[in-house]
Amino acid sequence: MTTATHVYLLRHGATALNREIPYRLQGRSLDPPLDEIGVGQSDLATIALRHVPLTAVYASPLLRARQTAERVAQSHELDVRIVPELVEASLGCWEGLTWDQALAADPEIYKAFHDNPGTVPYPDGESFLDAQRRMIPAVAALAAAHPGERIAVVSHNVTNRAYLAGLMGIPIDRAREIRQANCGINLVVYDGATVVVEMLNARYPLV
Repeated sequence: MTTATHVYLLRHGATALNREIPYRLQGRSLDPPLDEIGVGQSDLATIALRHVPLTAVYASPLLRARQTAERVAQSHELDVRIVPELVEASLGCWEGLTWDQALAADPEIYKAFHDNPGTVPYPDGESFLDAQRRMIPAVAALAAAHPGERIAVVSHNVTNRAYLAGLMGIPIDRAREIRQANCGINLVVYDGATVVVEMLNARYPLV
């Protein structure tokens, strides 16, 4: 019997802020619900995972992640378990701003952040490296608690990209190059000391 754990890592479905043009940075202080598009994306993710024998579903405490996880969990008759470490990175005083507004408010920090986006934190917030340092052990602990099982984990854009960059050996300053669409599904397999990213940002019906 295999002891490998399959972790299906999702980004939450879309909110109205995700779809604004230009979009606004949400972070963790803003906690909007899924909009109609986000609900539809979550339903497609649920369909994609309906034949996967999930034994647990975990989520960030933020509403958009919980609502996404609840739709996945319901199809497997599971409850959603909240994990604080899965929360989105704090974007500090840029939360709620567009990138142009962030540039106007903090031009020097904006330049420093874009020159070194992995290690320079959002002003009064976290860096990608900060997010990576809490995500990697948090997801590893969830995997260790479910040997030989398949679980779903719903988190966020910055946290997922930082986590995946660490697993794939991508420098943290390039983590923003990893695409994480709303309700994109990643598959990470933990097998002893080996951790393999087997699927990246897949969406139904491509899963």
